[in-house]
Amino acid sequence: MIDRNWAEAFAREWVDAWNAHDLERILSHYTDDFEMASPLIVERMGVASGRLKGKEEIRRYWGQGLAGAPNLRFELLQVMVGVNSLAIVYKSVTAGRTVIERIEFDDHGKAVQAEALYGPLEAGKVVGEDEYKRILRELATLRKNWR
Repeated sequence: MIDRNWAEAFAREWVDAWNAHDLERILSHYTDDFEMASPLIVERMGVASGRLKGKEEIRRYWGQGLAGAPNLRFELLQVMVGVNSLAIVYKSVTAGRTVIERIEFDDHGKAVQAEALYGPLEAGKVVGEDEYKRILRELATLRKNWR
């Protein structure tokens, strides 16, 4: 069972690492063969399963994300505790949406599996370059279908 104090400390450190844009610090929380699932993996990497496995694959994905959103900032909202997992509920201030990151751990406190779940974008918020391009593609499709 994960201790609530440990979970909250982990979540604060995790958010701080992302806000520092320190990819190695972020990756230090995970095992070498961890697996990540996210709808953004489908959008940004073109991986239909939405899953990547291993630090090297995920390093490229997160590296691109950090490069595409130089003003990225997360605000910790809540931490949920499970048996050997936790969920970090945070607001992506840059994108203007709430995100839940569910993380499973091994016996050494390293993350072995994670999944990101995204809420809707808030209107009028600044988004990263990749998200901006996705929105433009959707608008172009809507215009084309409108005619």
